[in-house]
Amino acid sequence: MHLLVLQHARAEHPGIFRQFLQEDGHSWDAVHLDEGEALPALDGYDGLWVMGGPMDVWQEEAYPWLVAEKALIQQAVEEKGLPFLGLCLGHQLLAEALGGSVGKSDIPEIGVCEVQLTEAGASGILCDGLPERMRCLQWHGAEIKTLPAGAKVLATSPDCAVQAMSWGPRAYSLQFHIEIEQNTVQDWGKIPEYAASLAAALGANGQKMLEADCAAHMHAFNAMAERLYLNWLQTAARA
Repeated sequence: MHLLVLQHARAEHPGIFRQFLQEDGHSWDAVHLDEGEALPALDGYDGLWVMGGPMDVWQEEAYPWLVAEKALIQQAVEEKGLPFLGLCLGHQLLAEALGGSVGKSDIPEIGVCEVQLTEAGASGILCDGLPERMRCLQWHGAEIKTLPAGAKVLATSPDCAVQAMSWGPRAYSLQFHIEIEQNTVQDWGKIPEYAASLAAALGANGQKMLEADCAAHMHAFNAMAERLYLNWLQTAARA
């Protein structure tokens, strides 16, 4: 496969998925929207991945490229039926592009938190083989408030109703981060918005605490990421 990957910060790349893609012989092009890079045509791409970022989906005045990005996601998913994977901001952008709504979280989630699969998630392809309850890295202060028509909730948590979502046979998204690597928290902690939210949630020593917590779960995180990646490839192959 040849994937188009939309990024909103250099440090928020596909993470450990890069290793899996390379091992399997897949290729990908990254577009850094926050740096002014233009969106390409979708021709020649076999799938679209949209990563996280420190901005919010409604900040179109500050980040005018969000308008075109949402339009491209809608075109890719709804019109062309391209396989799609969205993470964090990418999860929220998918919802908005398809007619749902996103707003500030009542309770922001920052840290290693538990997510539970719904019946749809436990019986579907994307989450096949994943634990019914799993601990994942969360780092968000916004969430999906209204689902797009036809969407299904695949995972949930007490503080965020839509932790994972599917739309149609080949579009999937996660609010939590399953792609993380050993240096992820350290790298993301250099982003001012993330550093501020981390300090507000966990205190002045929050980054060291989160690095240690993620390190303790890294083997499980990476195993879940590989399973989800393989499952996503299965969904991408569906007609």
